[in-house]
Amino acid sequence: MPTINRNYFRVNDFHAVYSEAMTTEHQFAHANGIRICYESLGAEQSPAILLIMGLGMQLVAWPDEFCQALLDQGFRVIRFDKRDVGHSSKIHWSQKANLPLAMLGTLFGIRAKAPYLLDDMANDAIGLLDYLQIPQAHIVGVSMGGMIAQTVAAHYPQRVLSLTSIMSSSGNRKVSRGKLSVLGKLIKRPPKENDLEAQIKHLMHLFGVIGSPGFATDQASLRQHLELGLRRSSYSLGMAHQLLAILASGDRRRQLAKITAPTLVIHGEADPLVPVAAGRDTAQHIKGAQLHVIPGMGHDLPPGVQALLLPLISEFCRAHGGTMTSASGESQAATQNAVQSST
Repeated sequence: MPTINRNYFRVNDFHAVYSEAMTTEHQFAHANGIRICYESLGAEQSPAILLIMGLGMQLVAWPDEFCQALLDQGFRVIRFDKRDVGHSSKIHWSQKANLPLAMLGTLFGIRAKAPYLLDDMANDAIGLLDYLQIPQAHIVGVSMGGMIAQTVAAHYPQRVLSLTSIMSSSGNRKVSRGKLSVLGKLIKRPPKENDLEAQIKHLMHLFGVIGSPGFATDQASLRQHLELGLRRSSYSLGMAHQLLAILASGDRRRQLAKITAPTLVIHGEADPLVPVAAGRDTAQHIKGAQLHVIPGMGHDLPPGVQALLLPLISEFCRAHGGTMTSASGESQAATQNAVQSST
């Protein structure tokens, strides 16, 4: 296996290494009734890794350096904007999102109302794979993205080579609730979307609260990355809708019990937003799941955490690699059969 170039993860060099593949322009798929903005990086015949980012986060939240490292490991990397964020379709809902009331209701077992569920977002992910004619993929999700990845694996076992769930949960509210002070900052109304500087400060403060105490984060690089995302797209209502989707989807432990894909669960021991107990609970309810707890890791992806995640993910995916795809012959037939069986 090729060695990992640690220059990808230098704390003071946000734009450390690039290749021509990373300059690929965003493309759009029409799937599951919406438009999905995506990037497909690397050779089409390489094993595919579908990356699903967390709550309110765009595809650019997956660091270019991390994606490049996966490309160098021989994978095809696909990252995309979930519905309601980035350049993907925005979902119109006749009701007003009331996050404090919805979160309070969950304490008393009242299911929140939402414009869509995690099931719908999982269907979006499969729709994107269908559009790209990818029969099977490794599914890697962070936080809310991990919940969506779990749902994909539960509903579409024939499409999943492996599942990696990072800093996520099963929806079991007894172990999934973070510190109240942190949750309050998460749902705090952000500044006006036309005030870029105020939004940057808001997110810098949030990441300072949920970040990894055991790993250095260069503040200038973080600011640059956040500004890049905000200039690309800013839509706070999408984040509210997505949080409602999590609350409305409720406890998914029975769903997790249906997962048959090889599963790796990774969680930070110092996560203040989704406690490490949630990671242990997730692994406990997926048969045969491997659990890897990282000391000092919070609810973010600083360079030092990326450097630890890369070998864990790449080696796990390589161990459950599946077959290559091609444009003709048996591989094409396998692609078509898998796509048809999921629809």
